[in-house]
Amino acid sequence: MSKYHVPLMPNAIYHLFSRAIGNEKLFFSNENYYYFLQLLAKYILPVVDILAYSLLPNHFHLLIKIKDQEQIQAYYSQLKQVKEPLTEKQVSKFIMQQFSNWLNAYAKAFNKKYNRKGALFIDYIKRSEAKTDNDITAFILYVHKNAVHYGYAGKIGDWYFDSYQAIIGNKPTLLNRAFCIDWFGGINPFILFHQQPIELKNISVADL
Repeated sequence: MSKYHVPLMPNAIYHLFSRAIGNEKLFFSNENYYYFLQLLAKYILPVVDILAYSLLPNHFHLLIKIKDQEQIQAYYSQLKQVKEPLTEKQVSKFIMQQFSNWLNAYAKAFNKKYNRKGALFIDYIKRSEAKTDNDITAFILYVHKNAVHYGYAGKIGDWYFDSYQAIIGNKPTLLNRAFCIDWFGGINPFILFHQQPIELKNISVADL
């Protein structure tokens, strides 16, 4: 199955990636980043737990854990005002529709604000399921090192629009902070793991 069309299923963990079309940018200002996250909370939090994220000027990464079948069914029933249980295929379709609604809502607002027309995002979300413990560990690091990897920050923790500081901090957050901290066995091991050297690579986002 294509890495772009892996179904999103209850209780599974996925790394998601998408970017702007061509040489476009997704974010021009802090306000753009904040609004993107605001819409993320509105459309995506009802169906997933956000474990980690990184927003860069022309692309974004998410690490998510899909909520369980019962939670998704309850939200679907409330949203659609129906009681019929969802099939496995319908669950995946509903989750992906939430992601589509999120990105479409942002693109519509972005186009209006900057007087542009047409698609803003590429027409798919690349997704990879975390099938092993090593996958989860690698994805968490990959998301948080992304800004350093592309030269937007000197070290992990310096980039404002990712989840690292929210995870190690104590301010209220919509992230599932406990998952990441527990996964590494505490805050100190989490921080130590993120202090490993990061190679800077001169590659195009289109290569991802």
